[in-house]
Amino acid sequence: MEFIKTGLDDVTIIKPKIFTDSRGYFFESYSKREFDEKIRPVDFVQDNESMSGYGVIRGLHFQKPPFSQSKLVRCVKGRVLDVAVDIRKGSPTYGKHFSIELSEDNHLMFFVPRGFAHGFAVLSEMAVFQYKCDNYYNPESEGGISIADTSLEIDWHIDPDMAILSDKDLRHALFKDFDSPFDINTDLYEN
Repeated sequence: MEFIKTGLDDVTIIKPKIFTDSRGYFFESYSKREFDEKIRPVDFVQDNESMSGYGVIRGLHFQKPPFSQSKLVRCVKGRVLDVAVDIRKGSPTYGKHFSIELSEDNHLMFFVPRGFAHGFAVLSEMAVFQYKCDNYYNPESEGGISIADTSLEIDWHIDPDMAILSDKDLRHALFKDFDSPFDINTDLYEN
């Protein structure tokens, strides 16, 4: 696997080595040993999967401490634009984002550490999205930032009139009105 830095602390693109032959392809999608060596030791405890149609935007989500989560995400069917936003107060990249297209064709994976909001937009007719989390989901700890916030300068690659959001995602605060529960000087991996 190749681990590619993005310019945001620990936010990493993971490019697997694909082996193809007449039967199809094979690749290792996760190796704890390699992940711990190249990124950091992370104990993933929950796997999730979603299926969404074109125009669905999910995000920008995070879990508040002490239930914050790192995520290792990938798109196994279709195409998505995946986005991570630094929400760690005091970070030199606070409010900055990184986006990448993940697809069934490129097989790329994306690591989004604790202290970052995460979201994705479905660019294909349908997409199946999988992710590993290093902490269990806690509904009372949900947090979010509006995907419509133009100050974040995120191009979701979806016409705003075509975007499909949940009622909950429509109610998230704009970044300027957001009080982040994360701080750059706090060990986010202490639980």
